[in-house]
Amino acid sequence: MIETSLSDHTTPAVLALDVGGTKLEAGVVAPGGAVLARRRVPTGDGDEQQLFAAVVELLRGVLGESGVPVAAIGVGCGGPMSGPAPDDPGAGAATVSPLNIGAWRDFPLGPRLAEEFGVPVRVDNDAKALALAEGSLGAAGGVDDFLAMVVSTGVGGGIVLDGRLLDGAMGNAGHIGHLVVDPLGRPCVCGARGCLEAQVSGTAIAEITGRPAAEAPLALRRHSGRLVGRAVGSVCNLLDLRLAVLAGSVAIGFGEPFLEEARSELARVARLEFSRGAEIRIGGLGADGPLLGAAEVGLLRVRDQGGAGSGIGNG
Repeated sequence: MIETSLSDHTTPAVLALDVGGTKLEAGVVAPGGAVLARRRVPTGDGDEQQLFAAVVELLRGVLGESGVPVAAIGVGCGGPMSGPAPDDPGAGAATVSPLNIGAWRDFPLGPRLAEEFGVPVRVDNDAKALALAEGSLGAAGGVDDFLAMVVSTGVGGGIVLDGRLLDGAMGNAGHIGHLVVDPLGRPCVCGARGCLEAQVSGTAIAEITGRPAAEAPLALRRHSGRLVGRAVGSVCNLLDLRLAVLAGSVAIGFGEPFLEEARSELARVARLEFSRGAEIRIGGLGADGPLLGAAEVGLLRVRDQGGAGSGIGNG
């Protein structure tokens, strides 16, 4: 089981921020995973300072609405991102460069938030954050080894092994969206060709069809599921996993045809004795998943600090 989670009702409330390519969402999350207040705004297309100002305004608004003190700020953000500063490894990523937010390149999001609000901050990949939440409160509860995956505007992943979230040298472990599933496939924004993200993300599907991803035809929904199952099976073979939890607007919105193909392809690919029988589950947290994930990231920072501290919002 993952240590220090929202499932422990003695944990403090935290301020959570989910940074996405199309929206920013913030909330105050209490012990037990209750979202006490939340707000959402479009990400917009401003420069780096305008985007940061929007984040600060959003966080201050939701903090004031909740009326409770928070011990830390947890952030889930698209990647890639750089490793933590040597003098403060508990802060998570030192800078963020989300591929779907051109305004932020090597932007010091965590340090800037810590300076602005005066509380501990931790920043991590949004899909890794979701893995924490699904392991604590969601579809992977009680499971020590699993993959959590978001198929939405982009494609991301987080991996838990032996009850611990994998970070990697620079904090980017789990980037399943850049596993190549079709060597002759579409160019990816990362510079490679045939990455899963370039084939099945909401952005990619809109580019392929010229329509919103939600209007994708049945054949493309099935093909997307097949490629997701191929990627999941490869990860299960590599890391001795038997569970993948899927979330995101594409994974959920494409429905049963997508899932049928994903599960069928997973069964075809995961043929080793230890991976045979691996399963795909839909995430159990629904629309709350990103915020609960960011809150879990904040709780890691609280644990690193050795307690709740003085917090903000408590006078």
